[in-house]
Amino acid sequence: MQSVDTWKPGKFVYRKNRLIASRDTREVGISSRLNTDLVAGFYDTFLKKYAGGKLLDLGCGKVPLYSAYKNYVTDNTCVDWGNTLHKNQHLDHECDLTKPLPFEDGIYDTVILSDVLEHIPRPELLLKEISRVLSSDGILLLNVPFFYWLHEEPHDFYRYTEFALRHMSEISGLKVIDLTPVGGAPEIMTDIYAKNILCVPVIGKPLAIIAQWFTTLFINTGFGAKISRSTARKFPLGYFMVAKKNLDS
Repeated sequence: MQSVDTWKPGKFVYRKNRLIASRDTREVGISSRLNTDLVAGFYDTFLKKYAGGKLLDLGCGKVPLYSAYKNYVTDNTCVDWGNTLHKNQHLDHECDLTKPLPFEDGIYDTVILSDVLEHIPRPELLLKEISRVLSSDGILLLNVPFFYWLHEEPHDFYRYTEFALRHMSEISGLKVIDLTPVGGAPEIMTDIYAKNILCVPVIGKPLAIIAQWFTTLFINTGFGAKISRSTARKFPLGYFMVAKKNLDS
């Protein structure tokens, strides 16, 4: 990663030794705090378990997960689209993720693809490239939305079921070792409510904050967690997936 000494936390921050969404509205919109908190929790858990060696951060943006993986890897390579208006000082490579990656076979031990795959018009090609650059025991960690609003239009192409993710992984030379829904019906309803109520003048902002705060409390109770888990299979807010290179493919 370039300019490591100037890196600052962005989308994700640590509070009380827990990775959560930033409360800075320039980094995370008010109505997206609940979803981003959920995603942060998965990365906090699974990066500790799987990250290691040389890491490739694809579609990295301002490298918001750097603080979550920096202590577990030996090196990180940051890749994203080029932006001539706002130069990203942390990028090692500017490249089009819809084309072959400019890296040799088998050189990365960990790959992160966070909130990226839905923006790729031919996702199976990128997954095949990830499989190619992964080492023999390399690990891919990714998350995607499902019941979620359109964003970054017109470059928002897909919502994937768990079956699509498994199928694309299999044909791309990857073996899924963990695929978990991120949130269920309570989280979906709150996310939709927060994103729409925010449009109401004066009261929209506090109501969006309160709704997400209340839902967070609810899903951290035994009953709330049960409702979230029991609805997540049919009504997932998103997915978190861990896959490894399939040497038998």
